Amino acid sequence: MFFLTLQNLTLSMSLIVTLAFVFSKTPIFKRTIRGNVRKREKTLLILFFGGIGILGTYIGVPVEGVLANSRIIGIAAGGLLGGPFVGIMAGILAGGHRLLLGGATALSCGIATVLAGLLTGYVSKSTSPRVLSWKETLIIGMVAEVIEIVLILFSLPFSSGVQLMETIAFPVIIMNGIGIALFYGIAQSALAEEDRIGALQAQKALEIANLTLPILRMGLNENTASKVVKIIFQRADYDAVSITDGEKVLAFTGKGCDHHKGHMEIQTKATLEAIATGEIKLVESKEKIGCPNKDCPLYSALIVPLRNQDLIVGTLKIYRGERPRMSQVDWEFASGLAMIFSTQLELAELEVKTKLINKAELRALEAQINPHFLFNAINTIVSFCRTNPEKARELLLRLGDFFRKNLQSGEGYVTLEEEFEHIRAYLAIEEARFSDRLKIIEDIQPEALNWSLPGLTLQPLVENAIKHGVYPSQEPGEILIKAAIENNFLKICIQDNGVGIEEETLKQIQAGEKIRSKGLGIGLNNVSQRLRHAYHGQARLEIESEIFKGTSITLFIPEIGKVEIA
Repeated sequence: MFFLTLQNLTLSMSLIVTLAFVFSKTPIFKRTIRGNVRKREKTLLILFFGGIGILGTYIGVPVEGVLANSRIIGIAAGGLLGGPFVGIMAGILAGGHRLLLGGATALSCGIATVLAGLLTGYVSKSTSPRVLSWKETLIIGMVAEVIEIVLILFSLPFSSGVQLMETIAFPVIIMNGIGIALFYGIAQSALAEEDRIGALQAQKALEIANLTLPILRMGLNENTASKVVKIIFQRADYDAVSITDGEKVLAFTGKGCDHHKGHMEIQTKATLEAIATGEIKLVESKEKIGCPNKDCPLYSALIVPLRNQDLIVGTLKIYRGERPRMSQVDWEFASGLAMIFSTQLELAELEVKTKLINKAELRALEAQINPHFLFNAINTIVSFCRTNPEKARELLLRLGDFFRKNLQSGEGYVTLEEEFEHIRAYLAIEEARFSDRLKIIEDIQPEALNWSLPGLTLQPLVENAIKHGVYPSQEPGEILIKAAIENNFLKICIQDNGVGIEEETLKQIQAGEKIRSKGLGIGLNNVSQRLRHAYHGQARLEIESEIFKGTSITLFIPEIGKVEIA
């Protein structure tokens, strides 16, 4: 009987694990293991995991009036993956079903099923599912089954309970524990595979971005679009790629290029909708693509708007043939690439506008947008794509925040808190780049956070401290940023322990003279001039430096209401 029970439980577990593998390929499962499942989808999860529990009851093995079953597997997996609510509700569903079946152990089995959902749900809430190992999930599953065994013992006469446990306790505890560990292992495997694919796509996107940056700096036209679509087509696994402006196709490459050509008016209705609404559109049939050629090999497309600030200037379109269709990974790849392209188009237009302004304004703009920083940032993110995809994603978002604030904050006034958000986005990239060589310390008085100052005042100073202070030093760098209200002035101090500035060079900077060392003094002079013009000489910038000990830059900024702003 012992080995027969073990054999039947193994078959039951195999069936449940097979269902788990099939379910792991669905979008809802992938959202579940990432913790971003939608509210209405939790009902489906409860039905699925509860249904697995009910199935475990039906395929159980009757042993002297008690079912040696695999009901716990589905409930424990639901708690671990879906959290307390899914675990408890799935437990109530499967436990309630067991109670309705009746029998001497019906109540104890029903209670144990709910407790299994509660236990695993609590573990999921208190510990990130990503950090649990298969050994830990095996133990959790065995503990959940032991609870059920103990409750069954209390519901039976002692002699019957002991005899029964000698027959089924060991196989039930071991096999269900293994089943839960396998179920969870499938989830972790699906997550790891998605991370791997996402990392490869992110690496492709950044490689493409690196190659297209100098091209898109010349704007969006037929020539630049043609070069960009060829780069994407050569490095990404798509059947065709095209770029449009607001009215016509600028460039097309890939399958169907014999009849899909540049200069043609936009034919796809979804493309016009994407331009009109600014939303990403998914086309999943040849008819919706709108190609009049019956032999067109393209079956699906993702259409992503390209923006220049608030204006939609065109679309990026990626196509696939009959198989496979577009996935969530394709969606994220295309939208991320379009975001980078849009940022570069904004920078390109900004670069054109700078040619129309005077030399002083041009220098200030160049201080705001440093292409070397962008290339260094992209290379840093690329290095994290394989080793730490989550970190790469975080840095990519920080990079987007940094350039968005760069473009938005160049004019007018912002609060110190908003300025620090911009600085932190910049420092996140630099800290990742320098690793343990850079340490940032903030000492900010809460009252100072609401003080207003010209946008992009502090970032050039922090960049100067890193580039000319910390970077040349062989020792670990430390930057201290302090802000406080003193005598109706906002006092901000940026201090580094870098190589310092020579006395003669420091005098030249204070006098506003050009410095031979590339970039040194430009950021300081730009900030000083902006403050002097904005506050009519009432704001000031002070510099103290000592060779091999570091540099301290202090700003004194009055309240806007107490200065007559032009």
